[in-house]
Amino acid sequence: MVVQKDSKIVIVGAGCFGLSAAYHLLKRGYIDITVLDKSPILPAPEAASTDLNKVVRSSYSDVFYTRLAREAIATWKDREEWGDAYHESGVLVLLSDSEGDEPNASYSDKAFMNDTAEGALIDPLKSTEAIRAIFPPGVQTAFGEQCSGYLNKDGGWANASQGVVLILDKVKSMGGRVIPDKATISLLKEDGKTVGVICADGTVYNADLVVLSAGSWTASTFPELGLSSKCLSSGQCVAVISLSPEEAQSYKDCPVYLNFNTGFYIFPPNDQNLVKFAIHSGGFTHTVVSRTAAQQDAPVTAPVFPAAPNGQGSLIPKIALKEMREALAKVYPALATKPISWTRMCWYTDSSDDDWVIGFHPSDPNVMLATAGSGHAYKFLPVIGQLVADAVEGKMDPLLVRKFALDRPPSLATPSRHNYLARPLDLSQLCTAEDLLTV
Repeated sequence: MVVQKDSKIVIVGAGCFGLSAAYHLLKRGYIDITVLDKSPILPAPEAASTDLNKVVRSSYSDVFYTRLAREAIATWKDREEWGDAYHESGVLVLLSDSEGDEPNASYSDKAFMNDTAEGALIDPLKSTEAIRAIFPPGVQTAFGEQCSGYLNKDGGWANASQGVVLILDKVKSMGGRVIPDKATISLLKEDGKTVGVICADGTVYNADLVVLSAGSWTASTFPELGLSSKCLSSGQCVAVISLSPEEAQSYKDCPVYLNFNTGFYIFPPNDQNLVKFAIHSGGFTHTVVSRTAAQQDAPVTAPVFPAAPNGQGSLIPKIALKEMREALAKVYPALATKPISWTRMCWYTDSSDDDWVIGFHPSDPNVMLATAGSGHAYKFLPVIGQLVADAVEGKMDPLLVRKFALDRPPSLATPSRHNYLARPLDLSQLCTAEDLLTV
C-alpha cells in the first residue's frame, strides 16, 4: 500500500517497537499517529521493555546487529536526547573456551570478530587472571581455570523504564497520540482488508495502516493472522538482589557480565542498589486457546503473571530459580547465598531465528508487523523505529525485507541462546516466598 504523510496510522503497543516506530514516523513528517496500549499505566508494568535495565551490547554473531547496535549506542550517549538512561559500564563477553555447551560456543567468537572489525573499543582477556583483573579488588569472583573473553568498553546497560518514558514523552511532544487502557481485541475489516482496530470497550479506531507491536500478546490477540509459529510468547525468568549501600559501592564498577555459552548475565547495581540477573534461554511457554475470526479455536502462547506474595514482580518456576542461583555462584559467590528480593516473568516475543519480524502481513497490505524482539530489541530503542519507518515507506533494503519477513525461510544463523528449547510453564511448581530466602 502507499502511505501518505496524512494517512491514519494506528500502532498497537506502546513498548520498544511501537514507540520507536511512532517517534521515527513523526520525525519523517507523518501527522496522524495514534498508539494504543492495553495497560492503564504507561510504561506498561507487564511489558518486557519496562524493566530495571537491559544490556546494551554490540556483541553479535550477525554483523548487521553489531553495526546497528553501535549506531544505537552512539545515540544513547547523547545526553540531551536520552539523559542518563545509558550507563557505559562495559560488557564482559566470555569466549567459547569457557564453561558451556560447545554447540552454542561459536556465537561469542563471531561476536568478537565483528566487534573487532567494526572498531569497538575492546580489551582481549586471554586468561582467567586477566578477567579477574577487570573487577574491583573487593569483589570476589569464581571463574573457571580455562576462561577467556573480552571487555567491550563501548557498551553497558540502559535504565529500561527510563528510556521508555523518554521516548513516550518525545512522541507526545511531537503530536503523537498515546492512549492507555485501550485493549485491542480485533482488526476491523472491510472487503477483506484491515481498516482499523476494535477495542475491548467498543471503541473503534479507523486506520489506513495498522502496525502491530503488541509484544508477547501479539499472537494471542490476533489469532486469525496465524502468528503462533512465528511469534512465540516465552517467559524469561529474572531475579533481583538488594545490596546494602556498602555492598553496592563494592560492585558498582563491575561490567555487565555476559556468557553466551551458559546464557547467564548479570548487571552491576543500579542507583537503588539492586542487582538483576537472568539466564538467556528458551524460557517457558504458557498456551491458551483463542477464537479466530472464523470461529475456530487456535492454541497460541500468551503471557501469564503469577502474583508474588508481596505484590512485587511475579513468581517464577523453582527450577529456574535454582539454575540462576547456581550460575550466580560461578560468577559472584558472595551474592549467591543472599536472599532474592523479588523475581519476575519477563515475557518476550520470540522468532525462530532471533531475527525480528518487520514488514507487511503477506495476506493484508494494511497490516504491518513490528515485533518479535527475541530478547534483544531494547538496546535499539533509539533507532529500531527507523527500520519500521523504512518498511512503511517501502525504502527498506531488499535484503532486510527478506530477513525480517513473516514468511521468511528458516535462518541458519548461530543462535544466541544457551538453550533455545522452551519448557512448558507448570503453575504448580512456582517458587514460594521461602524459596527466595538465603540458601
